Amino acid sequence: MRLGVLDVGSNTVHLLVVDAHPGARPLPAHSHKAELRLAELLDGSGAIGPEGVDKLIAVVLDALEAAEDKGVEDLLPFATSAVREATNADDVLARVKDATGVELQVLTGPEEARLTFLAVRRWFGWSAGKLLVLDIGGGSLEIAYGIDEEPDAAVSLPLGAGRLTAAWLPGDPPDPADVKSLRRHVRAQIARTVGEFSRFGAPDHVVATSKTFKQLARLAGAARSAEGLYVQRELKRESLEAWVPQLAGMTGPERADLPGVSEGRAGQLLAGALVAEGAMDLFGVETLEICPWALREGVILRRLDHMVTG
Repeated sequence: MRLGVLDVGSNTVHLLVVDAHPGARPLPAHSHKAELRLAELLDGSGAIGPEGVDKLIAVVLDALEAAEDKGVEDLLPFATSAVREATNADDVLARVKDATGVELQVLTGPEEARLTFLAVRRWFGWSAGKLLVLDIGGGSLEIAYGIDEEPDAAVSLPLGAGRLTAAWLPGDPPDPADVKSLRRHVRAQIARTVGEFSRFGAPDHVVATSKTFKQLARLAGAARSAEGLYVQRELKRESLEAWVPQLAGMTGPERADLPGVSEGRAGQLLAGALVAEGAMDLFGVETLEICPWALREGVILRRLDHMVTG
């Protein structure tokens, strides 16, 4: 069947259309994206303002039209941290439903981490052993660890690249004092969770998903996306540590000229790099592997699993 996943994230609204059936690998058929940056549209009270809601409704309607054009039979719509943590989340969800008919399922942070972990486990398989999975989004950082398809530990921290950029790095290029303050904040937040994971022992593989990690790996010399999903890509902490001060000294447009860095994400890349560097350092990770599957694929796989069982 043809499934569509509508992901209302903190940076983008992304419709992914796949051909899928239980027991088979979902095959991408179409991708439709709109940059919305909801994490940056929150007002002083933490609410998504009327203009932001109008923009969200417009891009959801566009995605619905694309889904219909591509013959989607079943649409799985969900929202992550930007909507989840908005102080007017219920009103936003009601307006979206009234205007579009789409009832967004708001995932909790741990649910995001668990579904992303499921996707990574299915990609790498059982032979990968114990996995530690990191995912930096626009609004949050998800961390999960385990040996099965359901992780033993899964947490979500408010350390998304968009959220941190808006709150901590107003300058372009950013003030060095602001960068230092953000670095301290990020590491304090991550350090609180390390003990929850270290009691399970060292992972066999450390894996990262998300656009932020993919762009950082590309900067550090990983293969271009055009070379395909199955090319092994990795990110070494040594390379990342060398790039962080360089990114800190650049403006957004200068970062956008770097290989693999999109214009829409360039402004957030330094904050994302600080989170990635902090996580790798505090978890003692020298090298991590990049997984092409993440939350959207996890949602699809969970839906297919439910088709089998129910």
